[in-house]
Amino acid sequence: MKEQSKIPTGKVQRAAKFVTTGAKVGGNYMKHYAKKVMNPSLSKDELHQDNARDIYNSLSELKGSALKVAQMMSMDKNMLPTAYQDKFSMAQYSAPPLSYPLVVKTFQQYFKKSPTDIFDTFTKNAVNAASIGQVHKATLEGKEYAVKIQYPGVASSVRSDLKLVRPFAVRLMNLNEKDLDHYMEEVETKLIEETDYLLEVQRSVEISEACAHIENIRFPKYYPKLSDERIITMDWMDGKVLKEYIKSNPSQADRNKVGQALWDFYDFQIHTLRQVHADPHPGNFIISDDAVLGVIDFGCVKVIPEEFYDPYFNLIRKDILHEDKELEQLFTQLQFIYPDDKPDDKTYFSAVIKDMMGILGQPFHQDEFDFGDDSYFMKIYQMGEVISQSPKFRESERARGARDGLYINRTYFGLYNILNELKAKVKTTKPEWAIKVAV
Repeated sequence: MKEQSKIPTGKVQRAAKFVTTGAKVGGNYMKHYAKKVMNPSLSKDELHQDNARDIYNSLSELKGSALKVAQMMSMDKNMLPTAYQDKFSMAQYSAPPLSYPLVVKTFQQYFKKSPTDIFDTFTKNAVNAASIGQVHKATLEGKEYAVKIQYPGVASSVRSDLKLVRPFAVRLMNLNEKDLDHYMEEVETKLIEETDYLLEVQRSVEISEACAHIENIRFPKYYPKLSDERIITMDWMDGKVLKEYIKSNPSQADRNKVGQALWDFYDFQIHTLRQVHADPHPGNFIISDDAVLGVIDFGCVKVIPEEFYDPYFNLIRKDILHEDKELEQLFTQLQFIYPDDKPDDKTYFSAVIKDMMGILGQPFHQDEFDFGDDSYFMKIYQMGEVISQSPKFRESERARGARDGLYINRTYFGLYNILNELKAKVKTTKPEWAIKVAV
C-alpha cells in the first residue's frame, strides 16, 4: 500500500481538502443525472461507487476524526449503501500508512530518540494502519512489541474535522440535523479521548486486569515507560483478524468459543464495571489458532451513568413490552418521547421504539442465541430502514434518544455484527463468575 509522506494538519489545508472532495461528489452527481436523462432506469450503484471512492480517498489522506467517522458509519449496515460500507470499512485496519520519516519525527518529539535507539529492531513499514494511528512491530531483548503511533495533527483537528464532515454525514445517512447536533458533543468528547494515549494506557491496564478472569480471552501487557501522549507500546499478539479467521474455516465449536468470550467480555464490562470498550469493530480483535480472543485497543471507552443504565436495561426485559405505563416512563427518561409531545407523536415514537427494543432484546430473552440466524438481522435492518425513512423521525424538532445511548447502541450493533459474521451460538444468560463477582 502506498505510504503518505505528509498529512494536512492546518485547518485551512484540511478544509480545502473537503471543498475539493465536495466538488468531486457534485461532479459525480452531475454525471449521474446526465446519464439518467439518456437511461431513466439507471440505478445509483455507479454513483455510490464513485462517491465512496472519492470520499474515502480524501478522508484516508486526512486521517483522524474524519476517517474515524467513516469507520463508525461502516459498522452500521442500515446506515449506508453497500459501496460506502465496503470502502469505509477499510478504515478499520488498512488505511494508507505514514512514511517512516514521520514516525521517526514523532519519536524524536516525545522520546528525543529514534525508534531504533530504543528498540533492537523496528519495522520501517506499518503492519497495520487505521484512522487515528498505525502499528509497527518492534523487538527488545528478544521480546516482541506492538508500537502504536498517532498521526500528526489528529488531536488538534477533532473539533474542526467534525464540523467539516458534518454535511457529508447528513447527506449520506439521511439524518435529522437535530439528531446530529444532539449527539455531536458525545462524538467529539470520545474522539478527543481517543487521541489521549496516556488515558488509553491507563484504561487498558484497568479494564484488562478487571477482565482477566474471563475464559478464552487475552490482553497484551502495556508499557507506560515506553509510551507517551502519542505513542503506545504493548505486547505483540499473534493471531488473525476476523476476516482472516473466518477465511480459515474454523469449526462451529471454535466459532462458538470465540463468540462466547466476546459476549462474556462485554456482558461483564457493561453490567459489572459499568464502563465498556465501545469500539467493537473487527480491527480491534485478534483471534489465535486455538480460538482465544485477543483485545488490542481501548481507545474508546464509554462510562455508563446510573441514570442511563437503569432505564435502558429495563427496556431489555421481556415482560416490560406489555407494561405500557412503565414503558412511557422509561421512554421519557431516555428522551425517546417528551412530556409535552403531542399525543399522536407520543403514540408513534413509543410504538416504533417498543418494536425496536423488542427485536434488539431478543438475545437476552432466551438462554442461548444463534447469531448466525440472518433472518434476525434482516429484522434489525428493516427496523433501521423504517426509522431512517420515517418523516416523523427526520422532521422531529427534537432528537430522539438520550446522548448516552449513542455509544451503547453502537457497542451492541458492533457486537451483534461480529457475532453474526462468526455465525456463533452464544449462551446469553449471566455466567456464574459474573454473579459471584457482582455479589
